[in-house]
Amino acid sequence: MQTAAMFCAACGVKIEGNFSETFFDRLAPEDQKFLEQYLLAGFSIKTLEQNGSLGYAAIRTRLDRLIANYEALKKMDAQKKAVLEQLRNGEISVTEAKQKLEKLSGE
Repeated sequence: MQTAAMFCAACGVKIEGNFSETFFDRLAPEDQKFLEQYLLAGFSIKTLEQNGSLGYAAIRTRLDRLIANYEALKKMDAQKKAVLEQLRNGEISVTEAKQKLEKLSGE
């Protein structure tokens, strides 16, 4: 799937087109911010610890959670692609595909 529209809830502007989206874009904002801080710390927990207010254990826990969230996004994407492949091959109906995709998305 590809992002085809973007919407700003603050001003109501909607833009349509083809947009690239990575798994990083789909992480929660706090995970994105933490990942940026980790990157700017040279991927060093020690440096991140020195520059911030979190200790090693808290940083490690956040990293583990971030990794788990990223892996979950990748897994869900693979499952969605598998459903669409089943639909394309005629193995399931559109209704079945919709139900499976909604279930994966938690709707």
